[in-house]
Amino acid sequence: MKQTPMSVEEFLGALTPERRREVDTVRNLILTNLPAGYEEVVSSKMLVYQVPFSEHSDTYNGHPLWYAALASQKTGLSLHLMPLYGDEARTKRLEDAFRAAGKRLDMGKACIRFKSAEKLALEPIAEVVASMPMKRWIEIAKSARSTRAKG
Repeated sequence: MKQTPMSVEEFLGALTPERRREVDTVRNLILTNLPAGYEEVVSSKMLVYQVPFSEHSDTYNGHPLWYAALASQKTGLSLHLMPLYGDEARTKRLEDAFRAAGKRLDMGKACIRFKSAEKLALEPIAEVVASMPMKRWIEIAKSARSTRAKG
C-alpha cells in the first residue's frame, strides 16, 4: 500500500517542541540562503530541498535531484549538504570555519550530525547552502552522470 506523502507542515507538527525549535533554526537558515528555484518537500522522512522535476527529470534514480536535506532522527539531527560531496576544497573551508568558531564538526561525506543548532557554525553552513545556483547544480549532476556513462 502506497503511503500518502507528508506535507512540510505535518512533518514539523510531528516534532516535539524542543526538536521543533532546533529544526526551525536550521530550516530557517536553509530557506533564507537557498538559491532560487529549489523546492522544499518531505521525502524519506526528511525535509528535502530539491530541484523540481519540471526543471530536471533525467536523474540516475528517477527521483528529484536533492541539494540539501534536514532529518530529525531518534538520536539527533542531521543536515545533508550535497554540494560538499566530493568537493574537497569546499569541505575544507567548512572544516576550517567550524574550527575557527570553536565548534566540533561531526561529518560524514556530506552529512553533518548534531544535537542542537547551537553546536553548529551557522554562518559557514549558510555559505554552503547559498553557494550553488540551481542551474549550476543541474549542470554538475548532468556532467557526473555523463562521466559515469562513459566510464
